[in-house]
Amino acid sequence: MADAGLKQRVAGQESRGLWNGRVEAWVTETGGHLAPVTFDIGGRRVQPFSVSPWAEDALDPDLPALLQVLRGDFFCMPFGSNDEPFNGEAHPPHGETANRSWTVEAHSPTELRMSLQMEARTGRVEKTVRLEEGHPAVYCRHVISGMTGPMSFGHHATLKFSSTGLISTSPFGFGQVFPGEFEQPPRGGYSSLKPGARFESLESVPLANGGTADLTRYPAREGFEDLALVFSDLGRDFAWTAVTFPDEGYVWFSLKDPRVLTGTMLWHSNGGRHYKPWNGRHRNVLGLEELTSYFHTGLIDSVADNDAQRAGYTTYVELDPERPVVVNTILGVVPAPADFGRVAQITPTEDGVSVTSEAGHTLAVPLDPGFLYA
Repeated sequence: MADAGLKQRVAGQESRGLWNGRVEAWVTETGGHLAPVTFDIGGRRVQPFSVSPWAEDALDPDLPALLQVLRGDFFCMPFGSNDEPFNGEAHPPHGETANRSWTVEAHSPTELRMSLQMEARTGRVEKTVRLEEGHPAVYCRHVISGMTGPMSFGHHATLKFSSTGLISTSPFGFGQVFPGEFEQPPRGGYSSLKPGARFESLESVPLANGGTADLTRYPAREGFEDLALVFSDLGRDFAWTAVTFPDEGYVWFSLKDPRVLTGTMLWHSNGGRHYKPWNGRHRNVLGLEELTSYFHTGLIDSVADNDAQRAGYTTYVELDPERPVVVNTILGVVPAPADFGRVAQITPTEDGVSVTSEAGHTLAVPLDPGFLYA
């Protein structure tokens, strides 16, 4: 990549590149979407993030930029569809941060700084995507400043599953299937989980037609789109989400401070949308979305009384223009043996994190977990 320069058109979008010898990452100028990202694991190159199958298509110009760009991980504010204005504010799907063109403030091979002056609500968001020498991870920071009032936000990481993945999260205290009609059959959309169902384990989530689904294994339930949301145990200051890919020999993980990003939403996208631009071709994709929000319907529902708030969990923050909010995440990959199994625990260490599986294997990953609190 070093010979290709810092800026290229990648998968249909003008993008900015980063590399450090172990990671090569691209960030789109429109929407600030992170992908593709290539991790070198022992001489093998893997690309865990999804890029939409229509990335190179000629699309309807009226389609939201979010869907035209759709790939990898991106920052949403406010999180969700935001179909109805909130206090007179008209936010696009997943907010301006996922749709508008970011201004590049500085760019080097290992760091990209961008900014966005918000229009729907006065304020500013600063984005930094950084790589560290020798670390198999991408460090993402968003600083929200100059804003007043309630706001939901989140990261929208989407992974492509070319083989079976084993999914796990740090302990959670609240789990729920989206309580409304996520997809509408008359429109050409189909869901399989029981709307509004509460659950205590990802291994047993109620289905609409009876029985349960195991959300710790994916791909599954071909022909359906589903949403499930979990909130980290209260009192924790470190949380994680992970996927083991036994056939591909690695573990993907996401790290966060659950006091800032309180929940994780799982979006199972497996060919259940037959309307444009999806057309039944968005398959074997799983969103693992770290957020402070109530599902995906937008700011109104996140601020309103909802099941998660009644259970004691935070679904929005009250912004103060004098106190910037910093949202940090770390996204990484570590090679793992075929018998590693599902991740049981990720623990910060003096020089990184320790990833332990249900089978008792442990992997040491060189990282800076302190970044989450900086």
